[in-house]
Amino acid sequence: MLAFLSYLISGLSLGSVYAIIALGYSMVYGIAKMLNFAHGDIIMVGAFVAYFALYNWHMSVIVAVLLSAVVCTVLGVVIERLAYKPLRQAGSLAVLITAIGVSYFLENGAMLAWGTDTKIFPTIISGSLSIGSVSIAWSTIITIAACVVIMLALSWFINKTRTGRAMRATSEDRGAAALMGINVNKIISITFAIGSGLAAVAAILLCSAYPSVYPTMGSMPGIKAFTAAVLGGIGSIPGAFLGGLVLGVIENLSKAYISAQLSDAIVFGVLIVVLLIKPTGLLGKKISEKV
Repeated sequence: MLAFLSYLISGLSLGSVYAIIALGYSMVYGIAKMLNFAHGDIIMVGAFVAYFALYNWHMSVIVAVLLSAVVCTVLGVVIERLAYKPLRQAGSLAVLITAIGVSYFLENGAMLAWGTDTKIFPTIISGSLSIGSVSIAWSTIITIAACVVIMLALSWFINKTRTGRAMRATSEDRGAAALMGINVNKIISITFAIGSGLAAVAAILLCSAYPSVYPTMGSMPGIKAFTAAVLGGIGSIPGAFLGGLVLGVIENLSKAYISAQLSDAIVFGVLIVVLLIKPTGLLGKKISEKV
């Protein structure tokens, strides 16, 4: 029972990282109606920036986090302006191919700039909290708490602020939103900025648990976070949160009790089963389109 509880808590921690990344996917898809498959590589850039800030430039943890978030936010906006904005009226296939191209561009750019060697991320969160016979690392507690706070803050922002209402209007009908005076291009840029900033936070939390930094490190977390977004209901903030937690728990328990080699197959298998039963995901809503 003690071992199961330990695996469960570790799974929630991993799932929290997936959830934070999935929130970025869901926001971009929900508002811009596109899948930004370069999102995982923005995580990689955030991890490298934090690594150099801590290891080479000897900055404090808070300054490193802020610097990483600023760089990723600016990078996300630049990618949106240069790569995606010209394709606003293009088909989904063109946008998808462009996203894959941006992903490879970032990965190869990182290889040229920083090399292919794996760098060890400095320890920024140490120690553990003992509750009875259960010991929980502070990194795990902070990761789960950060995910909950981010999800609640995003929900409040989307539902209570003027910009959030403009985002929901743009998501509902981009043309009608533009006719009502909403600057659709600005709203989409803000969405990319928020999603990319969250990617930086996720990068640092991920490196706290798995302290390896290399140019392709964002690929698998990005794919799994996209899976989490689809599992929870892509476009839904609570859905991304729930999907990430469920995915992390399933992955961790699969590694512990079934097979570490088969854990990824089990995760994607669960996704297929859920989508067969509920195609819109756990919290997704079916949208009827008038013809």
